[in-house]
Amino acid sequence: MKVVVAGAHGYGRHHLDTVDRLPGVELAGICDLRPAEGFAVPQSRDLAGLVRSTGADIAIIATPIHTHADLAVAALRAGAHVLLEKPPAPSVAEFERIAEAVRATGLACQVGFQSLGSAAIPAARTAVGDIRAIGVAGAWERVKGYYTRARWAGKRRLDGVDVMDGALTNPFAHATATALALAGGSPVDRVEVELYRANAIEADDTSSARLHLRDGTLVTVTVSLCSNRRHEPYLLVHGSAGTARLFYTTDELELADGTRLGFDRTGLLANLVAHVRDGADLLVPLAATEGFTRFLDAVRLAPDPVPIPSRTLDGRRIVPGVADLAMRSAQELKTLSELGFPAAPAVETDRWPEVRVGEAVYALRGDLPAEAAPRPFLHPVKTLGGVVVTEVQPADHVHHLGASVAVSDVAGINFWGGSTFVPGQGPTLLPNHGRQQRRALRPVEGGWHDRLDWLGPDGTLLLTEERTLLARRDSPSASAWVLDLGFTLRGGPLEIQSSATKGRPGAGYGGFFWRAPRESPGLDAFTATERGEAAVHGSTEPWLALVSDGWSLLFVQRGEIDPWFVRVAEYPGVGPALAWDKPRTLDGELTRSLTVVISDGRLSPSVARDLAAALDA
Repeated sequence: MKVVVAGAHGYGRHHLDTVDRLPGVELAGICDLRPAEGFAVPQSRDLAGLVRSTGADIAIIATPIHTHADLAVAALRAGAHVLLEKPPAPSVAEFERIAEAVRATGLACQVGFQSLGSAAIPAARTAVGDIRAIGVAGAWERVKGYYTRARWAGKRRLDGVDVMDGALTNPFAHATATALALAGGSPVDRVEVELYRANAIEADDTSSARLHLRDGTLVTVTVSLCSNRRHEPYLLVHGSAGTARLFYTTDELELADGTRLGFDRTGLLANLVAHVRDGADLLVPLAATEGFTRFLDAVRLAPDPVPIPSRTLDGRRIVPGVADLAMRSAQELKTLSELGFPAAPAVETDRWPEVRVGEAVYALRGDLPAEAAPRPFLHPVKTLGGVVVTEVQPADHVHHLGASVAVSDVAGINFWGGSTFVPGQGPTLLPNHGRQQRRALRPVEGGWHDRLDWLGPDGTLLLTEERTLLARRDSPSASAWVLDLGFTLRGGPLEIQSSATKGRPGAGYGGFFWRAPRESPGLDAFTATERGEAAVHGSTEPWLALVSDGWSLLFVQRGEIDPWFVRVAEYPGVGPALAWDKPRTLDGELTRSLTVVISDGRLSPSVARDLAAALDA
């Protein structure tokens, strides 16, 4: 079967490689304005003439969007079936020109939305039941050269012709097309569009849209080319039987329980060849992309993109926090403006300043490696006498970050740092580290209120957190100050585990955790009834003291009491454990509150008891 390719440069190279690999198919010619070196086939600028002279059965068109209609119509009328790169046309009128040529010639036109050849799409329908809504999230990065690669790059119109080279209609076109196919092909009744740009271009590089389908299904799309890094785009499918995430670029489906399944994909050229030879059904016939074209037309007719604040990083324009906004949009089915953008965009973690909470510094560093499970932490924390009572990245546990909220296993993601305990294998360093990314930090009387997203290694949002840190000097002891810390985790349903719940005895750590300096003489721990590490580890007393010759820390749990995780001999550390010996299911909210009295000198058990009682008074 003879094939000609129009557009031999750029993505056209992919098609040339596909033709070379496909059995029973031969390259008969190349159509391009510039010669393609290394090919011993006829080359021409005239696609229709090339089809006729070579007797080509199929013409692949991989040229700029605004040339699609003219070339597709020419190829069809010259007698070739067409594989037309996405999107099929920059307007409904141009789409109708191609459709009319298909009807008149009786030939096939397959549109190059490769993701629609994936077996993950029918699997997603089965997984969620009746589909009610789909949220699309996509965040990539693009260097400045992306917008200078061609005259049409980043343009809405060129020389009076619609080009539509924006984020919604070109790089993320597959996302919306896949969502519409997954929704079952119901017609698009109405489209809301929000276009923004951080780069000096005409088209959008950051956008939101909401599509209202005739059967009542909603599709929201929030995408950007201004992220600080590439995030794998996905469709969050909301159905009567739950949710699932479809990663359309990798043909993977992630079920609600975290299981990720891989699927095969049928190539669109192979499918078109089978259609021409054997009458196989086309995977992406032109008619099936009418809904996407109507969506594109709404983008074409929308007002010009609104300039938005951004910053420059390594030659790229970055919109801080845009990846998290895209994920929230997919979850909440809201557009960017409904999420407060661009008036109050989120800010990325590597640009937050340190702030003070009493005699402590509250920091969020952007230079921490992924293996540290980056998160906000308190360090240095000092006594009123200036003694430092926290330690960061010590040699024995480089993922210990002063005083922080850290959990070893949230739905399989390590928010503690370091190794993950694997049953039957032991502590193992896995690429499963999450991070806590800040959405907002605002001052309140006596301290700070922090809003955080708990993100998986691929940027997946697992939890949100509201955290408050308050400092006061009204301690019952003149040589101490008081830190009040509370946090609420929201999300689920998901499972919180520790190494202990997976088979490592005594390793129930996870929750609020305080790492104290190892080189502290006279270390000890006690509660109201027990003394020593072995006795207090796992106890459920409301308060616990970790002391040394130079400083003392009195921890008092408020509300629900969790078992104390305590280390003294190996290193000094204390924290209430959320999943001490059995997994904890979070489905909604989990709130914890703790008061820490930070004192100079060594507290005796009787003085500690009096201080704890006075705090409750």
